[in-house]
Amino acid sequence: MTAVPQKAMVMAAGLGLRMRPLTENKPKPLIDVGGKTLVDWALDALARAEVPEAVVNHHYLGSQVIDHLSRRPAAPRITLSDESDLLLETGGGVVKALPLLGDAPFYVINADVVWTDGRDDTLRRMAAAWDPERMDALLLVAPKTRAIGFDGPGDFFLDPDGTLRRRAPAPESPWVYCGVQIVAPQLFRDAPEGPFSTNVVWDRARAEGRLFGIEHDGWWLHIGSPHGRDKAEAFLRELCHSEA
Repeated sequence: MTAVPQKAMVMAAGLGLRMRPLTENKPKPLIDVGGKTLVDWALDALARAEVPEAVVNHHYLGSQVIDHLSRRPAAPRITLSDESDLLLETGGGVVKALPLLGDAPFYVINADVVWTDGRDDTLRRMAAAWDPERMDALLLVAPKTRAIGFDGPGDFFLDPDGTLRRRAPAPESPWVYCGVQIVAPQLFRDAPEGPFSTNVVWDRARAEGRLFGIEHDGWWLHIGSPHGRDKAEAFLRELCHSEA
């Protein structure tokens, strides 16, 4: 069996502005979808893949996140990364947590994504595809035809060798980033101080030929708005009905 990364970063510090009014009194990671909170979708996936440790950051209404996590099962073991004083965005949040994540590759999962597995466990498929000799980042990408609730122009082109190219300057691309990746700590070398987007270090990895993607062979649910949450709920209900 392929060894999976032993640590993960779950990004749970966002403001959830596009999810209002659902997030007026509740952080987005605690929004319920299909009978469980968004952050639990991420942590339960890590538990299934037997990833023993997760770092979870928090900012907006962070006390609610902390209280919820304190009542979860023991696996994975959770360490908190406090961004209550300053929201550090996706890249800065990981950089702050690097001392907790160690020197080996780790997962990064956005705490606002839901996916269904295809033939095999998604996180284990990613671990099997990870090649530290070639990669600084391996992103899970879905074809837009399997992205429920997504109507954007797409994010990437996926080349036959697995490397990723940005959509621009093309008006559209067929692949969307699923909010799940494996990264090597060196991806964040010489990173900017303070808040910054992971796009900054992805672009450098792309220029160096070390940004890769893997096709998600299940379904990916885009939960960017209350309407998107409703579409995800309807899809999951129909999926459960069809499998019953």
